[in-house]
Amino acid sequence: MFLLAVAAYFLLACLVSWLFLFPAGREFFLATLAGVGLRAHKNLGKLARRQGEGVVKIQQSGRNSLRNVMAFARQHYLLCLGGVALILIPPSLAVVLGFDMTLGGYGTSTHEANSQVVALIEGEQLVPPPALPPAVFATVEVEQERPMLVSASRKWDEMDPVFTQTLLQVFKVMKETHGYDMAILEGYRSPERQNKLAAMGSSVTNAAAFQSWHQYGLAADCAFLRNGKIVITERDPWAMRGYELYGQVAESFGLTWGGRWKMMDFGHTELRRPGVMKRHK
Repeated sequence: MFLLAVAAYFLLACLVSWLFLFPAGREFFLATLAGVGLRAHKNLGKLARRQGEGVVKIQQSGRNSLRNVMAFARQHYLLCLGGVALILIPPSLAVVLGFDMTLGGYGTSTHEANSQVVALIEGEQLVPPPALPPAVFATVEVEQERPMLVSASRKWDEMDPVFTQTLLQVFKVMKETHGYDMAILEGYRSPERQNKLAAMGSSVTNAAAFQSWHQYGLAADCAFLRNGKIVITERDPWAMRGYELYGQVAESFGLTWGGRWKMMDFGHTELRRPGVMKRHK
């Protein structure tokens, strides 16, 4: 019996030390108690429904064990009090005196999370760039390349949100990786405007109203910004290299690039969704 008491004291000392020194130990102990209590309650409920007499026997056995423990404590109360004092007094003094009892490396982390990592985990929402002055799109060079561009819509909020974020990601890669500043020439396009452009001939567009992804906010025409001016023409070697990179980046994000069409449209990208366009045919 004496050896049993020594072993119990040793285990109790280890348990108390674990609870005081390791925050994870306290959390685990509380969670375990809650789980044990819940399982015990469920098990006793099942036993009570199925075998009422068995539950009574279990309860009687528990009471008998408790009486045996209490009898041992009364017989050896000095030993028990001394053991409890040895276990509780040192950590109690440490708490009263304000000592930090948490072992180094086991406390709660105070390091700030990397903002870029957090943005990736939570889903980074990019903000559209400021709108360029209308005069940028009204030059003679721009008009020769893209008729009626002055009246085109360049409002990001008129386009599909998923497509908008994807296109902004493409713009970000083009700027940070390849050094190209991108500008949107036209995003959402009304059916009326689509028909007007189609009436100008196949050199402008072959698509009538609702035959273009522009009407669904899922397409955009883009070009480059250099020294404050819009550069559209692919006859410019710098711009042509930019279009090639733009197509590669856009396709890596799942967009369709117009540079692969028979009637090549290097600045055009779109996000095709099954079942969207056919609803208007």
